Amino acid sequence: MMNRPKYLNKLINAKWNGFPKIITGIRRCGKSYLLKEIFHKHLVESGVPEKNIISLELDDAKNSSYRNPLELNNFILKICADKNEQFYVFLDEIQRVYTIVNPDLTDGKILLATEKDSETISFVDVVLGLSHEKNIDLYVTGSNSKMLSSDIVTEFRDKATEIHMAPLSFGEFYEAVKEKMEKQEALYEYMQYGGMPLAVLKDKNEKEEYLKGLFKTTYFKDILERNKLRKTEAMDELCTILATCTGELLNAEKLANTFLSKRHEKIDKETVTSYINAFLDAFILSEAKRYDLKGRKFINSTRKYYFSDPGLRNARLDFIYPDEGQILENIVYNELCYNGWNINIGTFDSIEKANGKSVRKNYEVDFMATRGSETIYLQITDNMANAETKKREIRPYLLLNDQIKKIIVVNRPVKTTKDENGFTVVGMQEFLLQFLK
Repeated sequence: MMNRPKYLNKLINAKWNGFPKIITGIRRCGKSYLLKEIFHKHLVESGVPEKNIISLELDDAKNSSYRNPLELNNFILKICADKNEQFYVFLDEIQRVYTIVNPDLTDGKILLATEKDSETISFVDVVLGLSHEKNIDLYVTGSNSKMLSSDIVTEFRDKATEIHMAPLSFGEFYEAVKEKMEKQEALYEYMQYGGMPLAVLKDKNEKEEYLKGLFKTTYFKDILERNKLRKTEAMDELCTILATCTGELLNAEKLANTFLSKRHEKIDKETVTSYINAFLDAFILSEAKRYDLKGRKFINSTRKYYFSDPGLRNARLDFIYPDEGQILENIVYNELCYNGWNINIGTFDSIEKANGKSVRKNYEVDFMATRGSETIYLQITDNMANAETKKREIRPYLLLNDQIKKIIVVNRPVKTTKDENGFTVVGMQEFLLQFLK
């Protein structure tokens, strides 16, 4: 069994809090497994009788009648009728429940609702209604085509607990493979193939085919369904361009120009923006905005995009000549997100003398991360042994000269230390496994 302790603890802490627990995340990251295997095992070991754990898979044909929201509601209420018992109810693939017109308006007939209908009953009504039952603790998962973060915020505002899952962090990945791999070998494996749970269990050739296939068979299909799109070629190419440009400052205009140079056809900025928003909604991508470290304000002209899993990013490039620096930066970004940090790209201008003239230069810090009252700066580099590389990486830190903790993450198995400037230097392995914990 793959352990997901962070998410298990979130579920444990949310038990009986009066709200339905909505588990979101990129498809195939292990949401159903978390609920039906890991959390189920915890409940049984905690003394909950099996009969009090109700699990309903709504994508299973034998449960198709419960895709009617009223049938689902009545079925759960009937099973949990004994008010002296406490029941844990798992509803998997809740998006399969269809929306109907309120039968009170149709003489009791069950009619599928259209976008024009306002008096409807959907899975949202069922979830909220069941969560009001004092003897029911409700847990829900769903696929991204209809259960996206934006939907959750809109439909369940202040009425549900959202638990957002990501693919395996490196720490979770290493726990799963440490019996057969040393840390450095595991890191190289993770850099190449990432932490999608099913991919971890496959051999090399199967990993590559599985990860590449996820886009066409799952992610793009979801996006097309949700956004009512028909053409996939432009979306496919844009996703590949974003993989190539991971960690670069981008905007819609730059991406449209890159698209033109690669495919020799135009794509408008509005279409680029809509596709990027679709990737963000499907949790394929996350974005980091630029933040002026001296002016203390956001700069909205450009931003950087990172894939939720390095294996998915590499799959877009057919696993050919992966850029190690881009992958490391992507992994560090994901690790910061996993540990609850809010992340921006640090930037600032400095006036310097060059050939007797004052010249304005722009500098960048890879990440400015904040969590609560704590703020840190991070620079990620493959090797600090080269004098020019070291000079380039520490130059922004020297110019900032503030009291914020400055960290340099090096892709070498070195223990945490301080350099001559007082900056923290930490090896990638230690950073991913221990440093942020």
